[in-house]
Amino acid sequence: MNRRDFLKAIGLGAASLTLDGCLSASTPFTGGRDKTKPNIVIALCDDLGYGDLSCYGHPHIKTPNMDKLAAEGMKLTDCYAAAPVCSPARAGMLTGRTPYRSGIYDWIPGNNPMHLKQEEITVATLLKEAGYGTCHVGKWHCNGKFNSAEQPQPDDHGFEYWFSTQNNAGPTHHNPVNFVRNGQPVGKLKGYSSSLIVQEAIDWLNIKWDRSKPFCLLVWFHAPHEPIATGPEFMEMYEGKKEAIYYGNVSQMDHEFGRLMKTLDRMELRDETFVMFTSDNGPETLDRYRGAHRSFGSPGPLRGMKLHIYEGGIRVPGIIRWPGNTKAGTICDEPVNGTDILATLCAMAGVGVPSDRPIDGASILPIFEGKKIRRKVPLYWRYDRALSRPLTVAMREGDWKIIADNKMTKFELYNLRKDMTEEHDLATSEPRRLEAMKKKLAKLHAEIESEGPRWGRE
Repeated sequence: MNRRDFLKAIGLGAASLTLDGCLSASTPFTGGRDKTKPNIVIALCDDLGYGDLSCYGHPHIKTPNMDKLAAEGMKLTDCYAAAPVCSPARAGMLTGRTPYRSGIYDWIPGNNPMHLKQEEITVATLLKEAGYGTCHVGKWHCNGKFNSAEQPQPDDHGFEYWFSTQNNAGPTHHNPVNFVRNGQPVGKLKGYSSSLIVQEAIDWLNIKWDRSKPFCLLVWFHAPHEPIATGPEFMEMYEGKKEAIYYGNVSQMDHEFGRLMKTLDRMELRDETFVMFTSDNGPETLDRYRGAHRSFGSPGPLRGMKLHIYEGGIRVPGIIRWPGNTKAGTICDEPVNGTDILATLCAMAGVGVPSDRPIDGASILPIFEGKKIRRKVPLYWRYDRALSRPLTVAMREGDWKIIADNKMTKFELYNLRKDMTEEHDLATSEPRRLEAMKKKLAKLHAEIESEGPRWGRE
C-alpha cells in the first residue's frame, strides 16, 4: 500500500487540511494564573498499534473520542516512539534523550538494577521548577525497584503527585492491588485500570491541583497491554468476534480518555491546554509468549510489530490538539518522535533545555506553522533484542531510513515517503546515499554507545 492509498483508506481526503512537513461536577477556574504557559496533558497507551484506532484506519475498533480529537486538532502520520519497547520509550519521552544514553536498554523487570538515574533531568523536573503543577498517573516502568529508596521514584523525577504502578496493573488490569499513591501502597482497588487512572487524574484536577499554577499531567494507560481485562459493556460492542476482548479494551480506553477531555471542557480549560495522545511502541504479536493470547493489535500497513526496528515497532498513532495553534482536521507528515516531548514542552513553557548533555529531541512547534522541525540529531532507535535481528539499529533523516546491525556491517535503506511498508530495500540502487547515511549512523551509534551505564547488559 502506498501513501496515497493509505490516506484514502483512513478517510483523509481533500476535505482535510494538510500542512506540508507536518468525582463531582468540575468547577471552572477563573483565577489569575499566567495563561501564557499552557496546561499540558500527555496521554500514552501501552502496545497500541499504528492501525488500532478508527481514525488510523481500523475497520472494526470504535474510538469516537480519538476520532474527535483528530478532527479538532492535528493527526500525525509519521509519529514515533523513542523505542520499540516500553521502558526505553518512556525514558526517552521524559528526558528528550535516546534511551540508550540513560541506560534504559529494555523493559525493566521488578527488582532489576536498571532505572532512570537521578542525574537524568526530566521534563517534569524542568516544568515543576518553572512553576507547573505536575502529576503522573498510570504505568511508570522507569525503574526496577519501585517505591523503594534504592532507586529514584516519580517524585524524584519531578512529579509532585503520582498514582502509579511499576509495570502492569496486577494481578490483572481489573481490580488491581499494586498501585502506589505518593509512596503509599493503595491496596486493592475496584474497577478497570483505565478507569482508575483517569478518575485519579480527574480527582487531581478537581481537588489537588494548585490552580494558581499551570499543570502538566501525564496519563500513562496500561491498555491495551496484556494481561488485557475489558468491561462487559465494551466486550458487547464486538459480540461474536474472537478479538472482542482486545477491540473492547481499546474502546474502553478511548471512553476513559473522553471522560478526561470532558472534564477539561467542564472546567473551561480546553482553550489553554495542549493535549497529545500517542503510544509507547507498536502492537504485541499474538501468542508471542504464553500470556499474549488476547493481543490482536494492528500495525496497519506497516512492517513488523512491537520489538521490531521496522516501522511497525516504532511508528505509532499521534494526535495533538492545542486550540489557537492546531487547525481542526490538520494532517501532518513531518516525523515526530517521543524524544521531542521535552524540547517541545520546554519551548511552550519558556524553559531552556539542559545544555550540559546531549538532547536528541527537538521542538515540534514549527509544525503548527506548516514548517519543518529543525533537528541537530537525526531520529535514532536501537534495541539489541529486536525481533528483526540481526537488524537492531535505525536512523531516519528526512524521508530516508537506514537500518543496521550493531556492528555496522549489514544495512537496509528505505524511502519512507514512497515506501512506508518498507518493501523495497534501496541499499544497492542508492549507493551514495547509503554510504553517507552509514557514516552518519556509525558516528552517532558509537557516541550513544559510549555514554550509557553498563548495568543489565548482556
